[in-house]
Amino acid sequence: MTEPDQHSSPIKTPKQLIIVVALAFIVPIVIIGLLSQLLTSTPHDTSGDEQRVLERIKPVGSVVIADASAPRGNLTGEQVYGQVCKSCHDAGLAGAPKSGDKAQWTARIAEGEKTLVQHAVAGFQGKAGVMPPKGGNADLTDDEVHRAVVYLANQVGAGWKEPAQTVATAAPAAKSPAAAAPAAVATSTAATTPPAAAAAGGAADGKGVYEKTCAVCHATGLAGAPKFGDKAAWTPRIATGLNTLHNSALHGKNAMPPKGGNLALTDADVAAAVDYMAAAAK
Repeated sequence: MTEPDQHSSPIKTPKQLIIVVALAFIVPIVIIGLLSQLLTSTPHDTSGDEQRVLERIKPVGSVVIADASAPRGNLTGEQVYGQVCKSCHDAGLAGAPKSGDKAQWTARIAEGEKTLVQHAVAGFQGKAGVMPPKGGNADLTDDEVHRAVVYLANQVGAGWKEPAQTVATAAPAAKSPAAAAPAAVATSTAATTPPAAAAAGGAADGKGVYEKTCAVCHATGLAGAPKFGDKAAWTPRIATGLNTLHNSALHGKNAMPPKGGNLALTDADVAAAVDYMAAAAK
């Protein structure tokens, strides 16, 4: 009996060889195709990827502009202090009691809330200093001034309560960065315009600013302010030059608080008011 040859190949014919070679190419390709289809057909959560994309492309910031028609009279005591009272009460200008100085405020608080509010609203000249009506900002309502008095008194422990806001403040309207761009450009342009040039171009109403802010001191000569139209008082000041007068009014000098105590005024407003008063004394 003949034993089988253990070293013989199972491929006996050229046809078998061709089939084996073809299968060696086709089978791996089919397996790879099936695996690819399996992986791509499996659903997966893309919300994370979408969220990351949205985070990358979102705007850098947004501009919120308060409604121009929002009702007046709703400033808090802290807001009024920051906009008007701070210029005198932080540094003690014109004899104003410094914010938080208990020694200076104790005697005043003892006079009572009603008296202090009356002095702040109508103005008051005492032995130690001068308080112009509404801190020099005639646009403030009596309640806003009242809240500022309460805020100052409470800094030294008075424990008073600010008058409630009687009218709801209008909700701010959000503006897209693109829509706000023109306003930003206009602001930038205005900021580079010298105060005197802006006033000369009619951008500010010197008479209106004087009547609303400056008149409280300059109409009566409070705290040594040169009276409106007093040529003798104004002549030496005018001689120093309008630029010097503008700087003194903008940054404060002696008993003159920065911007007359009304920090809401623009530099152009202040310059226009100075020019108006100087012209009236010539």
